[in-house]
Amino acid sequence: MLHFVQIVANIPLRILYPAKFHNKKNIPKGPCIIACNHTSNLDAVLLVIHTWEKKYYLAKKELFKGKCFGGFLKLMGAVKIDRQGTDVTAIKKSLKILKDGKKLVVFPEGTRVNNENMELGEIKQGVAMFAVKGKVPIVPMFISRKPKLFRKTHFFVGEPFTLEEFYGKKLDSEELEKASECVAQKMNELRDKAINSLTKKK
Repeated sequence: MLHFVQIVANIPLRILYPAKFHNKKNIPKGPCIIACNHTSNLDAVLLVIHTWEKKYYLAKKELFKGKCFGGFLKLMGAVKIDRQGTDVTAIKKSLKILKDGKKLVVFPEGTRVNNENMELGEIKQGVAMFAVKGKVPIVPMFISRKPKLFRKTHFFVGEPFTLEEFYGKKLDSEELEKASECVAQKMNELRDKAINSLTKKK
């Protein structure tokens, strides 16, 4: 059913919200976490349209209030998460997704950020926690600007990296903070590369 939706929505969405993916080949086969900045609710939709393989997305529970839209989100692979406190159920579901060899998309800023100046918000600790507990690579991704009608949005895919130095360690607050700093560094490095790439094209 998901692939049917991808086929039907492909052409109109590509016309209305054109997007270019750079280095999509960096997304490896097998389980991984795609850590992407969050500019709009269209971020996940464009990812679904431009990448054929099914992925799973952490989405705030408020988006599931309507039955029809909630059902559509589940079809896309959305996993409901309560952002207030620690959602143990969502954490267990996410780790199972990775254990089953699938891909999990996480927006580590935790909320949408207006990045017309190509800024990154604060990187939360969820990505590092999932990557260490699941022992899977992280693929950083950077969206150049909020998708707008007929304006091309660039998706930059960075090289995958791991947090192997934290495997097997007790993931206390200090270690989790260190691991999260590694994630933030990689995402900011990709952001800088994206800016340089787009600047050269002007």
